[in-house]
Amino acid sequence: MTSFEPHAYQRKAIEFALDNDRCGLFLPMGAGKTVTTLTIIQDLLLLGLIQRVLIIGPVRVIQSTWPDEIQKWDHTRDMTYSVVAGTPKQRRKALEKDADIFLIGKENVCWLIDETSEFNFDMVVIDELSTFKNPRSQRFKALRRVMPRVNRFIGLTGTPAPRGIPDLWSQVYLMDRGKRLGRTLTIFRENYLQPGRRNGYIVYEWNVQPGADRRIYEAIGDICMSLDQKDCAELPPVKYLDWKVRLPKEVMNRYHAFKREKILSIDDEQVMAANAGVLCAQLKQITSGEVYTRENMNGRAEGTKCLHSTKLDALDDLLEAANGNPVIVFYWFQHEKERLLAHLQKDHKARALTTAKDITDWNLGDIEVLLVHPASAGHGLNLQQGGHIAIWYSLPNWNLELYQQANARIYRQGQTQPVTIYRIMAEGTIDEDEARALETKDVTQKALIEALRR
Repeated sequence: MTSFEPHAYQRKAIEFALDNDRCGLFLPMGAGKTVTTLTIIQDLLLLGLIQRVLIIGPVRVIQSTWPDEIQKWDHTRDMTYSVVAGTPKQRRKALEKDADIFLIGKENVCWLIDETSEFNFDMVVIDELSTFKNPRSQRFKALRRVMPRVNRFIGLTGTPAPRGIPDLWSQVYLMDRGKRLGRTLTIFRENYLQPGRRNGYIVYEWNVQPGADRRIYEAIGDICMSLDQKDCAELPPVKYLDWKVRLPKEVMNRYHAFKREKILSIDDEQVMAANAGVLCAQLKQITSGEVYTRENMNGRAEGTKCLHSTKLDALDDLLEAANGNPVIVFYWFQHEKERLLAHLQKDHKARALTTAKDITDWNLGDIEVLLVHPASAGHGLNLQQGGHIAIWYSLPNWNLELYQQANARIYRQGQTQPVTIYRIMAEGTIDEDEARALETKDVTQKALIEALRR
């Protein structure tokens, strides 16, 4: 067992949540949100203010991270918990247990509320509150109905506005039932947003009204607390470095022709872009070096053609510069994983992250290069013990949340080495456009975090 000595920022978060029945803790990724929240729950249980706690989160986190943390710390090990997972029968049996904490995946929230009569919790915690950012999602609508029964609520996230300020309404609603930002999405939009891209009466994008971001920060400042990463002084320094490469002239000619004409001829096959989304994905594949050329009967992409090895060569250079240190490589397309494994396993102990054993082996130092898809490297996954260098082979499809969450797998509490995160980017291509978009979105989120700092 381990004794918990909270850092100053953790003590601040604990006090804030104890003083506010319903709140949002927008803490940096890797800052120990889990043990901080467990300490809050333990204090409330000892005070007799709560009896049954429901914790909602991503499946991997619910099934491993939270149970591991409960058993790790000497002040939480006596708390009882039940993981509500498996078949409906298994989930019902888990709900019948006598426990302090019930852990459930976010995909089972609708089942819990709509198909059982077991929602008798006086406290709800959502790990990664931003997964409830869509007010039209069924899980938000279901949870919204039962929130009046809940006495205490904590929303945890390090990325409260991954796509911008419009993401905040549903998250804050779960805290205060619309008291601060409006009881309906329509009211929120009327007060704080204005239409952006639209087609007649159909609005595709909502932008923030001039000055509305500051009004929002002031409105939610009493129930939301944030910390910037630099407030967590215990973390080592981190560097983000762009590794620019130039694609061969022939490839760049094909790239621009495909961007213009939406048709790419490779040997005896043609690749066509049906819409803008497909075009972006195929342009990313060209910069990667390999493209899908056809679809199977189920509509899944298959069959690839190799165009160049520029990024592979750059990756080799970066691995050599790592001087034997373990490296995580983030990829986006399935064909990238297959190509990278075939290339890397010639000279390295390389493996793709697929099982819990891969995580254990990485943290034990048994893997030189770990290939990780950002969608599988999300919330609560601890990889900081195995290395301090990461390389983005391809960026995560314009998704700021995936980008930040993936980086936080090694840049988090427990990391003792300075962290370096590289991005391999082809000059003059969609790689640079995507990087700029991620930075623009981050500016908005940083403004929110700064406004809510305590």
